[in-house]
Amino acid sequence: MSGPPATADQLGAEHRHPGVAHHRHELDRVSRPPGHALVVFGASGDLTARKLLPAIAALEEHGALPEGFAVVGVARTEWKDDDFRQAAARAAGDHSPSWQKLVSTFRYVAGEYGHPDTFSELETVLGELDRTAGTGGNRVYYLATVPDLFGVVAQGLADHGANVPGPGGSFSRLVVEKPYGHDLQSAKELDQALHAAFDESQIYRIDHYMGKETVQNVLALRFANAIFEPVWNRRYVDSVQITVAEDLGVEHRGGFYEKAGALRDIVQNHVMQVLALTLMEPPSAVDAQGIRDEKVKLLRAVMLPEVDAVASMAVRGQYTAGTIGGQPVPGYRQEEGVDPQSDTETYVALKLAVDNWRWAGVPVYVRTGKRLEKRATEVTLQFHRVPHLAFGANLARDLRPNSLLMRIQPDEGISLIFGAKVPGEEFRLRSVGMDFSYTEAFPGVTADAYERLLHDVMIGDPTLFVRTDEVERAWQIVDPLLEAWAEEDSPLSHYAAGTWGPHEADLLLARDLRQWRDP
Repeated sequence: MSGPPATADQLGAEHRHPGVAHHRHELDRVSRPPGHALVVFGASGDLTARKLLPAIAALEEHGALPEGFAVVGVARTEWKDDDFRQAAARAAGDHSPSWQKLVSTFRYVAGEYGHPDTFSELETVLGELDRTAGTGGNRVYYLATVPDLFGVVAQGLADHGANVPGPGGSFSRLVVEKPYGHDLQSAKELDQALHAAFDESQIYRIDHYMGKETVQNVLALRFANAIFEPVWNRRYVDSVQITVAEDLGVEHRGGFYEKAGALRDIVQNHVMQVLALTLMEPPSAVDAQGIRDEKVKLLRAVMLPEVDAVASMAVRGQYTAGTIGGQPVPGYRQEEGVDPQSDTETYVALKLAVDNWRWAGVPVYVRTGKRLEKRATEVTLQFHRVPHLAFGANLARDLRPNSLLMRIQPDEGISLIFGAKVPGEEFRLRSVGMDFSYTEAFPGVTADAYERLLHDVMIGDPTLFVRTDEVERAWQIVDPLLEAWAEEDSPLSHYAAGTWGPHEADLLLARDLRQWRDP
């Protein structure tokens, strides 16, 4: 595979100080990137309206956009410039006069994504913006289209020279949304298509989970505090749990979800990202190369499931009708766009093992699902029990093992669970929590994940983006499960909406004399 030669900007990207340093709590304290044009393919779509345009508006409001900045929308929808501007104003809501002024400069190109005329017109518009808006030949191309078009758009850009940095060291970057393939083979094919047009250093694979403050603060918790890192290993940690729970169903995404399922939609990307950050070794340098190298090393240490053993280490489930928040909700097979006989999983529970010095013998339990009791994403490190409990069993019946809980959403924070004496004459013990809340400790407006990640692309910081070898390894871990679940006799458990999932998921831990932590 070949691509355009890397510039000094690209070669240096892996070695700059990471987002960890420049990610401030408030957007009005971040540095401004150089002038550039942001080109959004799929500009008339849902992702652009819900996420990208509001994120751009927030960056503008906090002074995080450059002086020379322009947005160009590209889509099949037969819009004019004014149509796109009106859509941008609606998506971002009420903002300052400066935002309204910026929107008035937005441009739009209508056309087929694979047609040369579309890219020729885009090239003309971008040239005009270099002269009138001061974008300096710098480009960020955001692929907010359906995944089947990623390679088509990348090749179209390459055919018109848009992948090659311009004179004076200007940059050209490509942002790719998930899903990144639907299995290992398709991910490799997509990589081949992208690498035929762009160098790996120009490609930014976005996972919005990596833009969350609490996910990034796993690094701060581990590597900025002397009290935690010494116990972050198999000598002290009994087990690890990662929960990504949603109380929502598939909403109006039934057609998409039928092709994806919980394993592809959440485990292959979000869960693997959180797992890698939580369990990786300390990087030699807290920068893009150091962090991403260690994440990949950790994923390579995750033992690949054997297809024949999937039934003993994984559970898949599907929600049936139930009650959420006191309201009745339909089962998955009754959702719009879903096959009435569907066997697509809406719930996954896994037992994984990490085969390295730090985590050998420590089980890693993962679960994710839709229509669960409540929305919660968290990581729990449960520590070993004390070797000898001198107190009587009756006095310590409410005592649980020590644990460290990292809450990613919705109530972002950290809790340390430990034993304490209950007030009174009797020496009775129970577990209590020492809590840290982000909203209480850092009051004010925090950056949305898309705001932060968009800003990182603009300044050329790839720390929080997924590298090609990381994507491939994550698919290697989940591919055996996909293969096993594709068999006709593969078991599918069911659970009522509003519960914590199928009973078989509880048995997965009960066999190890453990249980799930209720968020």
